[in-house]
Amino acid sequence: MRTIAELMNISGRTALITGATGGIGKEIAFTIAELGGNLILVDRPKSNYDQIKQNILDNWSVDIACFDCDLEFESSRSSLINYIYQNYVNLNILINNAAFVGESNLEGWVEDFDKQTIATWNRAMEVNLTAPFHLTQAFTPLLKKSGCGSIVNIASIYGTSGPDYSLYKGTNMGNPAGYSVSKGGLIQLTRWLSTTIAPYIRVNSISPGGVWRNQPRLFVEHYEERTSLARMASEEDFKGAIAYLASDLSAYVTGQDLVVDGGWCT
Repeated sequence: MRTIAELMNISGRTALITGATGGIGKEIAFTIAELGGNLILVDRPKSNYDQIKQNILDNWSVDIACFDCDLEFESSRSSLINYIYQNYVNLNILINNAAFVGESNLEGWVEDFDKQTIATWNRAMEVNLTAPFHLTQAFTPLLKKSGCGSIVNIASIYGTSGPDYSLYKGTNMGNPAGYSVSKGGLIQLTRWLSTTIAPYIRVNSISPGGVWRNQPRLFVEHYEERTSLARMASEEDFKGAIAYLASDLSAYVTGQDLVVDGGWCT
């Protein structure tokens, strides 16, 4: 019988993380490295991998590769796929973390429903849903071959809940349809994959609640009032969920969406 420490240990396994230099992406990378896993860090061109890479190497002895990929474009995703097949015999863990979240001033994004555009809808779908489908389809043979394949999709509480517009009063923030619908689709893709590529690969998702990133004070106050634990999340709050789903701690868990939201959806 293995101990908890042994179940958590993923030494010798390799994890590919998209959106690796973002707030949650960094914590995912730190978590995988702390558990002993090697890393393939993927993010958009011109991303700064240096700090995260150095922080990891200062603390853990793991292998790290970095690859630029604009997930919005099929050709860029294909380049990533070719790189992996040319350089890796096995891939054990795929974490689809990258997301198109847009900017408040992006035309057709944080707008009234009648002003949201097909163009921004398509961009969100391409990054948040099509890219995870494409990468999962491409890497399924490698994940199967590993004998311990695990896919973790980073979704959102807005993938299962309608937006609470009272949170945004007095701010320029909002919740575009493209974001919520793409995240809802990612949760359903998780369920679909969990039966389709079983028993060789486990597929689960995590739905984070709102993460504090220096949002307007009024929004933060509204959010905290609505949340059982009376605070927004920090990136560190997701490390336990990642460690659980990426490792053999969850060896008999698949098709689940783990909500980490401080009680927001309660």
